[in-house]
Amino acid sequence: MSATLDLTVETRIEEMERMAAAVEGLGEEEDWPPALTFQVNLVLEELWLNVLNYGHEEGCHEVLIRLVSEDESLTIEITDDGRPFDPLEDAPLPDTAGELGDRHIGGLGIHLVRTMMDELEYRREEGKNRLILVKRRDE
Repeated sequence: MSATLDLTVETRIEEMERMAAAVEGLGEEEDWPPALTFQVNLVLEELWLNVLNYGHEEGCHEVLIRLVSEDESLTIEITDDGRPFDPLEDAPLPDTAGELGDRHIGGLGIHLVRTMMDELEYRREEGKNRLILVKRRDE
């Protein structure tokens, strides 16, 4: 099976529910296991919130999301016009060893994305951030 979902979401908190519903719809259509749907929603939420909170000085902007579901893998492409940010190089490394109350804030969300996805690639093209993530399906 193969299906593609193209979704444009604005950098408004109200869009999170619509984004999650679209992912869940594709997951049902493609018969994803619940764990995959959960991971995709968590990864998209984390990355979209980073754009919402840190990508722009002000105003509402669009984030383009493409999901390509195939038998062996799921590819997620996220494109935004925010300030340049390569989460693979620019995100702080999280402190996962210290006491919870003593840890520095930052980097944990990107750490989760790296842990949940099998491949990650970042490019800055035509003034836009483009992040491509691949999750292999080991069903």
